Amino acid sequence: MFFLPLFDDNPTARRPIISWMILAICLLVFFWQVSLEGIQGQIAALQYGVVPALLFGYESLPAEIQKVPAFLSVFTSMFLHGDWLHLGSNMLYLWIFADNVEEAMGKIRFIVFYACCGLAAALMQSLIDPTSTIPMIGASGGIAGILGAYIMLHPKAAVRVLMIILIFIRVISLPAWLVLGVWIFGQFAAAPAALSTDGGVAYFAHIGGFLAGMALVPIFKLRNVPLFEGLHTEEKRWSSDPISLAELRHEAKYRYSKLERGAKSGSVPAFTRRKPGPWG
Repeated sequence: MFFLPLFDDNPTARRPIISWMILAICLLVFFWQVSLEGIQGQIAALQYGVVPALLFGYESLPAEIQKVPAFLSVFTSMFLHGDWLHLGSNMLYLWIFADNVEEAMGKIRFIVFYACCGLAAALMQSLIDPTSTIPMIGASGGIAGILGAYIMLHPKAAVRVLMIILIFIRVISLPAWLVLGVWIFGQFAAAPAALSTDGGVAYFAHIGGFLAGMALVPIFKLRNVPLFEGLHTEEKRWSSDPISLAELRHEAKYRYSKLERGAKSGSVPAFTRRKPGPWG
């Protein structure tokens, strides 16, 4: 079984400017990476990616190719990606879940929070093999922290997902705690096997970022923002009933329309309300 999140039912009262800026910078940096020829792309990953052996002082780059100090690579690495799939999956999760976390913290706190989660992710992955010379790149660590914060803030938010079971494909709605819980469970499940391979997915970075996000959100959220919104109510904002492409398009248009701006979370019709209503 495989499912891919599409959007949630959690509109925000403010535009997520910082989240959009992170997304835009990641896109621009990736276009720069694509423009590099041959070995220049690999050199860029060494220059701006996290290399554990460089971070902990076991190795050093030649002075003529070093661009940033090793400790700063923890942050520069968060804007580089390996390929289109790597970039696309990260930006999708950022687009869906970051706006609510940014609103819960405010812009400045969100920037610091995102950087801290990226730092925790890089350190956890690096500590697994401090002498590794393989560069680690990607926004996954910081975004994993956003997912950890989201599950603490809005565990019962409804998320539209594309679910694929063998040849069966359908779009349904699931609670955020299940969608993100399955995601982090997959990281834990895959991490042991990754110990015996060189390169690949940095599962321990994902785990480190996610746990950091869960731990830090009580510190960074604004005072008036509660944790575990709706957890102790019987409200059900999701439904496992399949939905048509036409209805999905209508929901997505409403979710990201200007009409939602200024709406508070939960004030829009839930995915379970079909007709009448804007989801119709």
